[in-house]
Amino acid sequence: MLNKKSIVLIGFLLIYAFAKAQSEDITVTDESGRDLKTDAQQFVDPLRPARAAFYAAALPGLGQAYNKDYWKLPIVYGALGTGVFFAIDSDKEFKRYRNAFKDRLAGRIDEFTIIDENGDPTQIFTDNGLIDAQDFFRRRKELAILITAGMYVLQILEANVDAHLSQYNVSDDLTFAPDIHADDLGQAFRYGFKLTYHID
Repeated sequence: MLNKKSIVLIGFLLIYAFAKAQSEDITVTDESGRDLKTDAQQFVDPLRPARAAFYAAALPGLGQAYNKDYWKLPIVYGALGTGVFFAIDSDKEFKRYRNAFKDRLAGRIDEFTIIDENGDPTQIFTDNGLIDAQDFFRRRKELAILITAGMYVLQILEANVDAHLSQYNVSDDLTFAPDIHADDLGQAFRYGFKLTYHID
């Protein structure tokens, strides 16, 4: 079980990892080949976020590939694939219990009824048990579909926001990072954030 300090440390590291915006080096030249980009001004493509969102909506992960964040592709497909797997598995189990319940209502032997050597049937689940199992797997399927749809929308938003933030000129003179240091008077650790600005 993680203690509070470990949770805070993991939280700081996650915030630091996701707070870093990626900048792209874009060169803008005129007809003579002279560089028009200055240190104070960076070329901004206003349609880049919309393109990234469109690509992510057309094919999950394509927006992240457009942003050159290839390391996010396994996360996107892992999240969506897990949701799809649980939805398909829950649907299969739901149909299994529903078919058994239909067989039992029609007077046929279902898969949850065992016939012993004397020909006496023994039901593993009662009728109410089959109904409860159907309700459980139907709810699980609906929840998996809802979570998968949420992940699909989330990866579109992530691609859009990342494409928007990646166009900002991030200077190395300004840094924002978690700060962890030991207390001089005791053995406790102090957690916080450090904002550093370097002046040349």
